Amino acid sequence: MTRQLQKPNILKVEAVARSQLFTVEAVDLEFSNGAKRVYERMKPSNREAVMIVPIIDNHLILIQEYAVGLEDYELGFPKGLIDPGETPFEAANRELKEEAGFGAEKLEALGKLTLAPSYFSSKMNILVAEGLYEERLEGDEPEPLPQLRWPLDNLLALLQESDFREARNVSALFLVREWLVKQGRLSY
Repeated sequence: MTRQLQKPNILKVEAVARSQLFTVEAVDLEFSNGAKRVYERMKPSNREAVMIVPIIDNHLILIQEYAVGLEDYELGFPKGLIDPGETPFEAANRELKEEAGFGAEKLEALGKLTLAPSYFSSKMNILVAEGLYEERLEGDEPEPLPQLRWPLDNLLALLQESDFREARNVSALFLVREWLVKQGRLSY
């Protein structure tokens, strides 16, 4: 059990840098002990995202997508932002259709992750998708995303793949593993 801490007082927030995608803010803080610090963060957004772990025929479906930060292709699960007015379930089904060419009859939430919360406000909803059927929607991807099917009975071997390293994907893998164990479909 964690104890409740007194949040610092925000004295001032100021935009210090802007790009087409990001705004960096300087946040002047005063902590309960009187210490003052200036932290930097990406401007918070109210938009959350989804990551979908699709399962079909005892296999996970993964996609390969270009990651400009690494200047290489990464293997991972379909993902994307939740559009205004969408639920996480609606966004997950849309993203799955856009990126993997499947819709899902059944979606279940596995959890919600944050990424580098000292700097970002992003929240990623992790969902598992089953009862898949072929359906494709046009998305915003600049090229088709190649698919890979990975057997459930060899789940953790995915961690040995050199292009499966992104922390949210690894976390989603462990969340779906626990879900499969609880359902009696996988054992340790």
